[in-house]
Amino acid sequence: MGRFGVVLDIARDLTASLAAADRYDRLLRAVRRLIPCDAAALLRLEGDELVPLAAYGLSEEAKVRRYRRKEHPRLDIILSAAGPVRFPPDSPLPDPFDGLLEADPHATEHIHACLGCPLVEGGRVVGALTADAVAPRAFDDLELPWLEALGALAAAALHTTGLIESLERIAERKGAVARELQRRSSDAPVPGRSPASERLQRDIEMVAASDLPVLIVGETGVGKEVVAHQIHQRSSRSEEPVIHVNCAALPESIAESELFGHAKGAFTGATRDRAGKFELADGATLFLDEIGELPLTLQPKLLRALQQGEIQRVGDDRVHRVDARIIAATNRDLDREVTAGRFRADLYHRLAVYPLRVPPLRERTEDIPLLAAHCLDQARRRLGVGPLRLSPEARQMLVAADWPGNVRELENVLNRAALRARAGFGERETIVLRPEHLDLPLASSGRASDEPGDETRVDPAAPLRERVREFQRQAIRAALARNSDSWAAAARDLGMHRSNLHHLAARLGLRE
Repeated sequence: MGRFGVVLDIARDLTASLAAADRYDRLLRAVRRLIPCDAAALLRLEGDELVPLAAYGLSEEAKVRRYRRKEHPRLDIILSAAGPVRFPPDSPLPDPFDGLLEADPHATEHIHACLGCPLVEGGRVVGALTADAVAPRAFDDLELPWLEALGALAAAALHTTGLIESLERIAERKGAVARELQRRSSDAPVPGRSPASERLQRDIEMVAASDLPVLIVGETGVGKEVVAHQIHQRSSRSEEPVIHVNCAALPESIAESELFGHAKGAFTGATRDRAGKFELADGATLFLDEIGELPLTLQPKLLRALQQGEIQRVGDDRVHRVDARIIAATNRDLDREVTAGRFRADLYHRLAVYPLRVPPLRERTEDIPLLAAHCLDQARRRLGVGPLRLSPEARQMLVAADWPGNVRELENVLNRAALRARAGFGERETIVLRPEHLDLPLASSGRASDEPGDETRVDPAAPLRERVREFQRQAIRAALARNSDSWAAAARDLGMHRSNLHHLAARLGLRE
């Protein structure tokens, strides 16, 4: 069938179920059957640059380069032409592939044959098809109509493959977003009504209306993630998802790939192209939790994404533009981290366009009953039991406690109390949580006082909050005495995280 068979094969490939790389390779094989060339390349136009999609007979260096029109006059002429272009053997214009042909890698100065076709789709130039040969007269006998037909089919193949790739990217993004949403919990504590919480809500309303980056700061467990979701829900992007990244949980070896994605073959195990969290958040919100833990090596790339909206996948020199609203959170003092050289000053100032401080629970004790009620309602649904209520004494204990772990600690204490209290109750019976169900230092100190040599000395006339603080001091001292002054063992004894015990002890004056 000759040339008609080649054209027919290209036309059939347009409707075949092929991966993009396979479709491009088959197209170049067809080109080589029609054109006696030593090298051929299919290039896509991205802005003012041509990017190789597939190549034959060119060095690896040629395949990873990007070719700017203004730097390569032959390519610019091809893109501006109305049809195929054959350059004369004595053309003074430099060839973009001089010295890059596998058949003649040393041909950096002498002339070789060169032709090209602009690829036009819907009146718009989308790329170029080029062919080169070492023999200067290799293309003299080629018929122009066949080259025009080849260029038209190549443009259609490029357009069709581009549409398929676009649909695949959309499907991949939606699938990845759906998986992200499945991992996120919908059980967020309700906002409080204390003056501190009301100030925070006013700030949330104000900043949500903009598209500025936001830096949320506050102690561990105060609800920074909840604040991030509230900002998103009140923003113009509320119909899109929040993509969550815990920077503290990212090993440095894979952090760049997680954030920015990677190309197939970029490293061992990279078996396919993969979008990063920035691309998933295109048009949506990207929440960078524990931003203070981000490795210094990645901070310049994050800064570029914030400043220019541009990212590059690992192993890929192509630039992707993304439009993601950035909300970051940290429990670190980033001013101090900048001074210590552990965080870039320019990145900090870019993130902290509008900083939001979430107050700790001890600064908004009025919120505790409301938060406790919400936490108990969530516990009731998870446990499948009847209504959960606090006795007045248990409520007083919660309000008086110091809560070094903030809202998260409150939620954990109430979940454990609900588990203890539900024994012996029917499915729909109201369950009342009492002081003995709460594993606060206040509750444990009474048990400790029964041990020999351990006395509870609290002024009954003192305010309730001071009585609770004294109970806490005595409970910590007793736990340390039982565990040979080991703070780690004492924390386990008291059912607390070690860092929370250190913070509590410092506030109680037991250590510096």
